[in-house]
Amino acid sequence: MIRAGIIGCGDVARRAYIPGIQELSDRITIVATFDTVEERADDVAGMFPPAPGYGSLDAFLGHEGGAGMDLVFNLTPAPLHREITARALEAGYHVFTEKPIAASVQESRELVAIADQQDRKLISAPAMMVTARFKWLKQLIDAQELGRPIAIKGQIGGMGPAGWMDYFGDPRVFYKQGVGPLIDTGVYQIHAMTGLLGPAKRVQAMGGITIPNRKIAIPRFEGEVIDVTTADLYSINLDFGNQTYAHLFSSFAIPGSKAPMFEVFCERGAVSVDGNWYFGNSGNNVLRLDDGAGWQNVPAPEPLRTDGILEPGILHAVDHLESGEPLVLTAEHATHVLEIMSAAHQSTETGESIEIATTF
Repeated sequence: MIRAGIIGCGDVARRAYIPGIQELSDRITIVATFDTVEERADDVAGMFPPAPGYGSLDAFLGHEGGAGMDLVFNLTPAPLHREITARALEAGYHVFTEKPIAASVQESRELVAIADQQDRKLISAPAMMVTARFKWLKQLIDAQELGRPIAIKGQIGGMGPAGWMDYFGDPRVFYKQGVGPLIDTGVYQIHAMTGLLGPAKRVQAMGGITIPNRKIAIPRFEGEVIDVTTADLYSINLDFGNQTYAHLFSSFAIPGSKAPMFEVFCERGAVSVDGNWYFGNSGNNVLRLDDGAGWQNVPAPEPLRTDGILEPGILHAVDHLESGEPLVLTAEHATHVLEIMSAAHQSTETGESIEIATTF
């Protein structure tokens, strides 16, 4: 049984991680929680009695003298990830951090060094590549069942958390420097693109602030207006070498769309992931030029115990820590994705193509 702690008891904890952990209650449990609002920590801890809730990070990290937890989930806002993960690693815990792993490649490398020094595991979301859907897609592409992959086209967006009526957290941070649509949701696509095609070589992007003021629709904010200070739309091209490419449209300025969220094009066919992309156990629509049957829906052959695109990361972490399953959600991959996102932002400002230095 993995004994875990949660740092950050906001929306992502309640929406995905807590249900995911409860689904795996025979293999993982929560023994402590922390939030800067202690009532939130107590509320979540109450779902896992007798776990205590802490309003002090030091007290949380010292839970039962440091011997009462194996793994810490860092579910804090993106700008805090480096600091919180470092503190947890230095306290002697394995860490599963929400995306992005840090705010810069340098910060990410510092975290990797700390994990190595402490002989602790550093696991990073997103979990796209350990969902049933994308594990199957990875096998199909690696086996070249549809021939050599040529390109991937991705689109992910909406109007952002300011328009989510039932959002539990504070939506304002998502429209400020250090977050935005690419860091919040585009990261899923880049993680999947690189997970399927390997490390990217070069990035070129355009983007900017298309809607500079956002009225918050969440009732408790009473129509407060957010001044948007980071790009809310990106159009990004990736070059993987070997005449293989990808394009990502990532935005918080999309009122609605019928476009597939993810499509892979190969020499002899294509795969399209439809609007149910959030469900990791769902199938894929496959077109094979050789059989002339047109588009066919292919169910995921090995559905997981837990669904979604976040919850499978919990299962993967448990499998890795308990039985040594090879780690897919590595810090190295997360660092590469982070460099791509940073390069895309830089490219929008300079108009230049940016070479990518990291790999995984």
